[in-house]
Amino acid sequence: MIELAPVLALARSPLSEIDTDLLIAPIFEGEGLPEDLVSTDDAAAGAVGRAIEAGEVRGRPFETFLTPVTGWKSSRVALVGAGPAADFTIERLRRLATVAALDARRRRIRRIGWINRGGLPAAAAVQATTEGLLLATFSADSYKSGERDCAPPEQLTVAVTSSGGSELEAALERGRILGECSNLARQLCNEPSNVLTPTVLAERAFALCDGSGLSIDILDEQRIAALHMGLLLGVARGSAEPPRVIVIRHDPPGAPASPVLGLVGKGVTFDTGGISIKPADGMERMKDDMAGGAAVICAMRAIALLKAPIRVIGVVPATENMPGGRAMKPGDVLTSANGKTVEIINTDAEGRLILGDALWYAQSLGATHLVDVATLTGASVVALGKAAAAIFGRPDGWVEVVRRTALAAGDRCWPMPLYDEYRDQLKSEIADMVNSGGRPAGACTAARFLQEFAAETPWVHLDIAGTAWAEEAKAWQPKGPTGVAVRTLAELAFVDPASFPRGLSD
Repeated sequence: MIELAPVLALARSPLSEIDTDLLIAPIFEGEGLPEDLVSTDDAAAGAVGRAIEAGEVRGRPFETFLTPVTGWKSSRVALVGAGPAADFTIERLRRLATVAALDARRRRIRRIGWINRGGLPAAAAVQATTEGLLLATFSADSYKSGERDCAPPEQLTVAVTSSGGSELEAALERGRILGECSNLARQLCNEPSNVLTPTVLAERAFALCDGSGLSIDILDEQRIAALHMGLLLGVARGSAEPPRVIVIRHDPPGAPASPVLGLVGKGVTFDTGGISIKPADGMERMKDDMAGGAAVICAMRAIALLKAPIRVIGVVPATENMPGGRAMKPGDVLTSANGKTVEIINTDAEGRLILGDALWYAQSLGATHLVDVATLTGASVVALGKAAAAIFGRPDGWVEVVRRTALAAGDRCWPMPLYDEYRDQLKSEIADMVNSGGRPAGACTAARFLQEFAAETPWVHLDIAGTAWAEEAKAWQPKGPTGVAVRTLAELAFVDPASFPRGLSD
């Protein structure tokens, strides 16, 4: 759940004049008492210096030290360990800000100030700090009755020493939009599936787009059938909830005809596995099988609010995968919107089916460059664990553009292959291909299946099965939905169009 948005502010005044309950500063391993923080030690009656000298403050990553101060508008100062200065990056800063804000929440501190230091580019640092502070405002306990613990902060202040004016204000606003949109995606992923049906997901998308300058079109079952999206309809057959296709457009005035970025997100609001039913243990997590769709919806909102200069189309096929009496069965053959026939081997390989129709549709709407995002395979988790998403695609130049953008946004991903041998695993005796190539290289064969629907369009597939949900808490990430890929997709709309490949041979 996202509470009322905190008040955000940029402060250039002396630290003693910043009106907040807690001022937080990163401190590096082995740096002692830095000159720019001597005033904090004075206000703390030497407590900071004594703690450093005693080894209580060592600057190790995410270690936090808090002390009261006097004579300042803030009543307390905290130091959070940033590790070695040589390892300090924008992503480390973003995580530090989240760690510090989460610690402040646990202490029930409502007004937080962050002192930006460390030599990173000022605007990028302000943006990352703002994102990190806002990521700490998300709560996953919205369905608990009674008083809830640890209310989020009501005021966030970023203190800077550089003289930048409008550039830093713009960075603060950019960080606000990207942080809030990441949290909106987390909120969607956290909703129980009896609340967030495909129809409700479409309604939420409509509400998020309203007033942002985006146009949105919701395709119902009849319109989906008219487009011959047989793969999506096949998956939806087993559910009493009708499918939807959510189409969101960003068409800024004066935008060039090309490129047109197409973002496609898997929107399975609950996945039982269908007839090939999943084990009961952990099935409750399958409410987040629409994390890719949530990322696309919320990234489109960010793209519009940030006024991206290029045209962007978002397509989210939304359905449940249920084992009802009309459900698709192993051995069935479905016909996709692009005419390819698919023999169903495993009904739990449904995500690639609905994405296939959606990739075709995005191209039919004019997308010249594609990125799809999906919690697609457990095999990607086996390969990479929870540390990174898997990235596939072609040409290599387009994969690299997306990979670099993701890295800068804090969404790690690792390149995976699309060898021709993986297509051989998809051969069918009775149809153009099967929907599952078996256990070997499962993430790769799933991506190779999607490649059939990207055709000759530059395309990237992000398998976020391992990164969409944190099953174990980290210092910067509580258990629950992560909002992965929102910032990546939004930032991609600001990449220089000259970096976009002109075709598969570029």
